[in-house]
Parts: sequence; C-alpha cells; structure tokens
Amino acid sequence: MTPSASTLAFVESPVQLLNVLEWAYARGADPADRGPLLGGVPRQPDRTAPRPAAAADDPSTAADPPARAAGTAHPVRIVVLPPTDPMSRGQLRRMAGIARGEGHAVHWQEARGGFGAPLGALAALGGEVRRARRIVIGDPFSRFTQLLLVPAARAAELVVVDDGTATMEFMAQLGRGERLRRWHRSGGGMSSRVREFAYAPVSGRARRRLTPGGRRRVEVFTSMPVTPLPGMELRSNDFAWTRARFGPPRLTKGTDLVGTSLVETGVVDPDRYLAAVRALTLEHGATRYFAHRRESPQKLRTLSEATGLEIVRPDLPLELIARRGPVGRTIVSFPSTVVHTLPYALSGTGVTVAVCDIDPDWLTGAATARARSFLAGVTDTARDVRRLPAQAAPAAG
Repeated sequence: MTPSASTLAFVESPVQLLNVLEWAYARGADPADRGPLLGGVPRQPDRTAPRPAAAADDPSTAADPPARAAGTAHPVRIVVLPPTDPMSRGQLRRMAGIARGEGHAVHWQEARGGFGAPLGALAALGGEVRRARRIVIGDPFSRFTQLLLVPAARAAELVVVDDGTATMEFMAQLGRGERLRRWHRSGGGMSSRVREFAYAPVSGRARRRLTPGGRRRVEVFTSMPVTPLPGMELRSNDFAWTRARFGPPRLTKGTDLVGTSLVETGVVDPDRYLAAVRALTLEHGATRYFAHRRESPQKLRTLSEATGLEIVRPDLPLELIARRGPVGRTIVSFPSTVVHTLPYALSGTGVTVAVCDIDPDWLTGAATARARSFLAGVTDTARDVRRLPAQAAPAAG
C-alpha cells in the first residue's frame, strides 16, 4: 500500500498521532471514503458490537503489518513535529513505528530546540503543504502549525483530529470568532503581549482557514462532546482502530489512578494535588499511578513516597496501554481527556472509569476563570463514567 501524497498530517504529540491512525482507519473502513458523519454530539460507544479478536501488543512488530492494514486504512503521509521533552519524544517514536506498521509514511521533522530549526522546518515542508489536497492537523493551537496553514490555499479539505479536551476549547473559540488560545494560558507579561500582537495576523489567517466556507471542506474527528459550526462536518472517533489492534485486556483486582499535568501547567496547587492523590489511594485501594508524560520526576517521587503507589511511565498513549492491559477494574482520573476516550477504548471490557472533580480551592492564584469553568465542563460532559466528589481529597495539612 503506497501512502498518498495528497493527504498530509502534522502531529506534535503521541495522542495526536494515535488519532490520525484512528481517522485513517475510519476513512478506509468506509467504502465511500467519508465514514459516519454526525450533525452534533458524537455517538455513544456501541456496546453491542462483537469484541475484536486479540492482536499482537505492538502492531509495528507484526510480520506483515501493511498487508494486514490493507483495505482498512486510508494511507497518510504523517509529519511528526516533536516537542523537546524526552517522554513525549519516546512515545512519539513508538507511535511512529506503529504508524509505519499500518502502512503510513512517517517523516520526523525537528522544528524546535535551535535558533534555525523553525525556519528550516518551514522551508522543508512548505512545498508539501502547497501540493497537498487534504491536510490533517493535530494541534490547531500550535503556532508552527498555524504558520504552515498560511500557504495552504490549495488544500480542498482540512481535518482537525483530537488533541484531547483542547478540541472542546478550539471549537468554542472558533464558533465565537476568537483568536485561538490554550485554555490554561494567562495573559503573560509585556513581552508576551507584544509577541501575541505581532503574531496576530498569522493566527487570524489560520483561524479563517479552519472556519468552513467556500469550496474548502472542514472536518473535525473527535471523541469529545462538541457541536459543529455551520458547514463543518463532524466525524465520531470511537477508537475502532485501537479496539481492533489491541486487547481485550486482562483485568486486575485493584484500582489504577491516572495522573495529570495540571500542577505543571500552574492550574492546581502541588500540595492540594498530593492530598487528593493520597485520599483517592486510600479510599479506592489504588496500587498504580499512570503518570502523564509531562509530570515532573520530582513530583512523581514525592507522590510515590507519600502514597506507596507504583509509578508507571507509559511508553504509549494511555488508551493503548489500557486496552493492551493488564489494567485495573476501576480507573480513576481527574478531569482530562481520558474520561472521554477510555470509555470508548475499553467498551465491553467491564472496566469502570471514574472521574474525581477538581475543587475550586485546589486551584492556584494563576488559574484563570476560564480554567475553572473548562475543568468543570470536562467532567460534566463525560459519559459512561462514575462521578467522585472532590471532598474525597482533603487539603494538605
């Protein structure tokens, strides 16, 4: 199967790459190459569908992965724009190997970490962007991706795949005609505001490209509960590729906790977070803590010493780790992407996903009002999960 040069994808995180694979699988599984498009909220997981047969843990090690993927995947040229942190890069390399095993072409392009790296990457990729008929975007908030969209006048179709719960904020900002800005970002200092002002024309043009209009088709491929803009097409991501390639998992008797980077982004107070994890560990008999790839080593050491939890640093996105197993019969998370995605990925396995609310008292003084409402919305819109009260996690004392 030869990857099509007409479909070009840009990803900057392991989850984005996973969702490009899900999108390609959904496109390839549809005879009309359009798949199930929805007019509103994505459908619930199909719990009546037969469970896929077990597959090898890592599809990239199969004897003939492209042959297995033939007829069920839409081949894509995927450009990986890796961040600088080692955990993300490691997960991206694993996901890149899996993508190649599925018959996709993967190009690793450094665009950070050096003075000339961004300009060199833009020069290297500009021609491909101009020639592409369809461009798939993993992070519409990325400044680098927005710069790449500027010359994309010839692309007849733009597709945005999930970057987790950020998709909810992207859709809301696009609908309101606002500049694209990550939900946890504060205003910053004078130099930051000057940079924002100088970059505004590029950001505005990228936003207009992502807004449906004229002959350009805009699609959003998501597991999140969002409503499409007029003229936009919404495709449901129910993790069909993940369920077909991995598992079903072996279940353990214990409870697993899922970590979050809300401390690292300055939203949640570290002491309050430690107290919350300790309380959840005691209440639910948790034994393992799946760390977010951005959590700091020092924070994780402190958590382990205070709770006795086994800290697990996943080498793949959690949806794949959980589906591959072993995994606890209960998975407890704070408000995050996984409270929306794991019910799809683990459909029919008997695993319960629970979400612990974030008490407003846990938030730092730097947390914006938008951060408060956004976190509440992530929890309120989660389906097929069990709600846990924030009171389960008392303040540190």
